Amino acid sequence: MSCDVATAIAVLWLAAAPAPAGAGISPPPPPPGVSVAREPLFADIVARAGALKAAVEAFKAAPPTPAFKQEIAELAALNMRGHVELAKRGTDGDLKCILKGIAEDLPLKLKALEAATTDKDRLRAVQDLGYLLNDNVEVITAPPEGQV
Repeated sequence: MSCDVATAIAVLWLAAAPAPAGAGISPPPPPPGVSVAREPLFADIVARAGALKAAVEAFKAAPPTPAFKQEIAELAALNMRGHVELAKRGTDGDLKCILKGIAEDLPLKLKALEAATTDKDRLRAVQDLGYLLNDNVEVITAPPEGQV
């Protein structure tokens, strides 16, 4: 099931369900063409991804630390939370799907880094994880092209 179809089903289901008073109130969606990058959740994702991107280079010569692995897991969870938040709002289809993809790919890239047995494999894994972390920052901070 595509991201858009699953999201449409979830939005319809959520719209039909009555919400308890005051529960789960989300901030209003930004107007079309306004970035979510300044909202706390998305600003946190950008800050964490940027810090991890800077740290990933250290693992060219050493295995990832338990703290780094935990931070990657937390970032993946935040990306999924961002995906869910945007799905609830019914806005920004591209960013919503990209965040879901990053949430799913972060653990895979970390596993590839942990499994690397040669210098060449390790370098490739570090680069791949670094690119993904950089993409995480750029997709949130890029000026929006309007509502999708």
